[in-house]
Amino acid sequence: MSRRHPLVIGHRGAPGYRPEHSRAAYELAIAQGADAVEPDVVVTRDGVLVVRHENEISGTTDVADRPEFAGRRTTKRVDGVEHSGWFTDDFTWDELATLRCRERLPELRPGSAAFDGAEPVLRLRDVLDLVRAAPVERAVGVVLEIKHATYFAGLGWDVAQLVADELSEAGWADAAAPLVIESFEQTVLAGVRERGIPAPVVYLLEAAGRPADLVAAHGRAAPTYRATARPAGLDALVGRVDGISVSKRMILAPNALGRALRQAQGPAGPSRIVADAHERGLLVYTWTCRPENAFLEPPFRRDGGPAAFGDYAAEWAMIRDAGVDGVFVDHPDLGVQAFVAIA
Repeated sequence: MSRRHPLVIGHRGAPGYRPEHSRAAYELAIAQGADAVEPDVVVTRDGVLVVRHENEISGTTDVADRPEFAGRRTTKRVDGVEHSGWFTDDFTWDELATLRCRERLPELRPGSAAFDGAEPVLRLRDVLDLVRAAPVERAVGVVLEIKHATYFAGLGWDVAQLVADELSEAGWADAAAPLVIESFEQTVLAGVRERGIPAPVVYLLEAAGRPADLVAAHGRAAPTYRATARPAGLDALVGRVDGISVSKRMILAPNALGRALRQAQGPAGPSRIVADAHERGLLVYTWTCRPENAFLEPPFRRDGGPAAFGDYAAEWAMIRDAGVDGVFVDHPDLGVQAFVAIA
C-alpha cells in the first residue's frame, strides 16, 4: 500500500475539539480532512459493541452523576490492573444509551468540555453508518481498535465473532471496505482473520509491558512489547499481522529500545523501528500526535503550561520524516497540515 503521505487518523474522532467518541467528534474529524477515524470498541452486558476508549466509563460519561446507577460502582481487574468506577459490561445497551459523553481531559481541553452532556454514547454500528454516510467526496476509512478482548472472553464473549458479525451486518466486511482492525492482543486479530474479515490487521505495541492475551496464556514468559519491537520480534510478526502501531515514544525516545535518546543540542531520533518494520514488509502507524505541552517530548515544550501548544510541528516533522504509514491525531486539522499539506 503506497501513499504520498501518512494516513491521518482522527483518534477517537477529533477529541481536541469535542468529547471523544461523540458523534460531533467523528463528524468534525471527517470535515477537517481526516483520512480515517478510530473507534475503540468494548462490550455491554448484553453483547453490544459500544464505542468507548475503556470499559470503565466514569471519566468519559455522566454516569457518576446518575443516581439510578450509583449502586453499580465497583472495582474490577482489567488486563492485570485494578480500576474502580462504572463498567460497560455491567450495563445493557439500552441503559448506556441514556448516558451522555464528557471530555476526558477538561483541564487541558476546556473548549471540548464545553460540549459535555450534549450527545449520547454511540455503538460501533452508529460510527460505521456515520462514516459511510459522510457528506464528502473522498472515501473515509475506519481504523477499528478492539479493546480488552481477553478480559471480555473471561466474561463469555467472543469479541472476534461480535466484531465480524457487526461488520458483516453493516456492510463493512468486504475487501473493498476502507477498514483496518487493530488491537494490543494478537489473539483477537487472528480470530477476526479466521472469521473471514479481509481487512488488514495491525498489532499495537506499548513502549513497556506485555500483552494481556499472552500473559493469560504464558504468564511472565510472555514476550514484552519492547522485545516484539526489536528485529527478532518483528520477524515473528511477519505473516501474522500486516503492520504495527507504536507509541510515538518508540520513535522519538529511542532509549526505550536500548538506543541513545538525545544529543546535547536536541533529539537524536528517530529510532530504527520504522525502518526495521518496513524492511520486513510491515506497515507502521504511531500514536498519538497531540499539540499540547503535556503530551510533547521535553525538547518540544514551550512556555504557557501543560495545556498550551508547544512546538508540535517540529516533533511531528520527526515522526513524518521517519516514514510512518499512519498517524493518530487528536486535532485532525493540524494533522492534515503537518502530514498532508507538506507531503
